[in-house]
Amino acid sequence: MPFVLDNSVVSGWYLAKQATPYTDAVLDKLRHDNAIVPPLWELELVNVARTATKRSTLTDDETRLAVSFVLGLPITVDRAIVPPERVLSLALTYGLTAYDAAYLELALRLKLPIAAKDGDLRGAAEKAGLSLVKI
Repeated sequence: MPFVLDNSVVSGWYLAKQATPYTDAVLDKLRHDNAIVPPLWELELVNVARTATKRSTLTDDETRLAVSFVLGLPITVDRAIVPPERVLSLALTYGLTAYDAAYLELALRLKLPIAAKDGDLRGAAEKAGLSLVKI
């Protein structure tokens, strides 16, 4: 079953300090499933990778390899136009950043479970009646 994938999980695939058994299991799940992300995920992916390079956690080449690896996975970017008011409403209702609210909006709209490490997003998903990807 497809699922919404938060960048908090993805960063664990190429940053050792972010890796957990959960991030590893979600990556393994992509062998037979696909994930869906909001458009801002692409910017988050690149920004986290850039920050890792800036902090010398990864070299330039490692960063490029990591991003290339992630972009080669079965992850679909949902390009539907979402009214900003919808994201704002979810952010205010659940006490989320606009970024986390974008993932919540996608999961609610598509009625899909969400994979996230972020505690606020996980809590909001549960309060909104969504399933979390359990491994």
